Amino acid sequence: MCVVCFVKALVHVFKIYLTAHYTYNFRSWPVDFRWDEVHASSRRGSSHRALTCTAAAAGVWLLQDAALREIEPGRPLHGSRSQLQCLLQQIRELPSQLASYVLAHSLGRWLVYPGSMFLMTRALLPLLQQGQERLVERYHGRRAKLVARDGNEIDTMFMDRRQQPGSQDHGLHLVICCEGNAGFYEMGCLSAPLEAGYSVLGWNHPGFGGSTGEPFPQHDANAMDVVVKYALHRLHFPPTHVVIYGWSIGGFTATWATMTYPELGALVLDATFDDLVPLALKVMPQSWKGLVVRTVREHFNLNVAEQLCGYPGPVLLLRRTLDDVVSTSDHLRPLPSGDVEGNRGNELLLSLLQHRYPAVMASEGLAIVTRWLRAGTVAQEAAFYARYRVDDDWCLAQLRSYRARCKKEQKDEEAWGPHGLAFPWLVGQGLSPRRRRQLALFLARKHLKNVEATHCSPLEPEDFQLPWRL
Repeated sequence: MCVVCFVKALVHVFKIYLTAHYTYNFRSWPVDFRWDEVHASSRRGSSHRALTCTAAAAGVWLLQDAALREIEPGRPLHGSRSQLQCLLQQIRELPSQLASYVLAHSLGRWLVYPGSMFLMTRALLPLLQQGQERLVERYHGRRAKLVARDGNEIDTMFMDRRQQPGSQDHGLHLVICCEGNAGFYEMGCLSAPLEAGYSVLGWNHPGFGGSTGEPFPQHDANAMDVVVKYALHRLHFPPTHVVIYGWSIGGFTATWATMTYPELGALVLDATFDDLVPLALKVMPQSWKGLVVRTVREHFNLNVAEQLCGYPGPVLLLRRTLDDVVSTSDHLRPLPSGDVEGNRGNELLLSLLQHRYPAVMASEGLAIVTRWLRAGTVAQEAAFYARYRVDDDWCLAQLRSYRARCKKEQKDEEAWGPHGLAFPWLVGQGLSPRRRRQLALFLARKHLKNVEATHCSPLEPEDFQLPWRL
């Protein structure tokens, strides 16, 4: 009996040693995949702009010009002023730019991405080690080191379910999980799709866990770029079988990936926001407003809604009804149950529907969806839906009829993308206000699902679903 106990203890100590070695020696881990292993000849006509954009020398292409113009409305166009005036303008802006840079690279980075702080990683190290051991032993996870185009090394973990896809073939779909600002794949949002039976690829932001670098938007997008390439070209998942799942601030990299790779199968956004500026202004002093807006726009321009509108595929938004992190409500924490009016996910849904269905979301449609978004419980939502007597079959018929009519009338191949007829759709023109309201409610309900949970509560496996498809 003592011999058996000794062997068990020895095995336990050996596991602890392996886990520690597994973590601390990741920097000497051989590189498994590089961003430049994919050549243009192997893309087969992909519309991926990051590979072809030479303007962004530091990394992949970012959608930021429109947002930057918002904070500098008085900036003159080239040629409208003399070079001397432009130089004087730049000199006048230099102090504020310097202050913005200092704030972004000190307090700002710690507030936006607290998981990159050394002390937090050190404090969470035992949990991260346990999480790695669980993923490897229970789910046969495969760890890999990827190198992004900026040289950062990205720590990833892949769980393959293709050999046992399950009765609903969930394992044939790969869910790439984008963690929050204090999340790690070892103990993050990948647990929901993993327990639901999907193949899962988790990765850590630059500066998180085993990943190197700092988690600024450009570095984050570079990391997302190599992760997607790894999934498509090394793990060999078809683009239509790849689902991007973003939780909280991970919505930025999730929407960047689907905007840049529009052929990807679906997008699920959980407890995320439309733009970082309103949330930053909520926690910073009012006297700092100008500095905060400039710092966010120039260094942390997480324009999720703008990127979301660039993806033509299926989208599902998960709104947590007890979420006080992405809410700009004036209520003191915790939020009262069902108080969802200040949730920034509302603005995300409105931006998406207004982009995709502008005729439906004009006036009556926009007003009715805004009112529907105030429903914070399943009962309230169902009652509101029933009040306007929404006929799901009629709404589906309208959408399918419009798509079929466009397919018959339009011969322009550019109008058809990887997911069919490109947006925006002009369906709803000529309908009565009552019918537009019904169609708007139908579309809102198909694109947003309420989940009774706080921001940091683990998502239940049954709440993770693939988006609706027409």
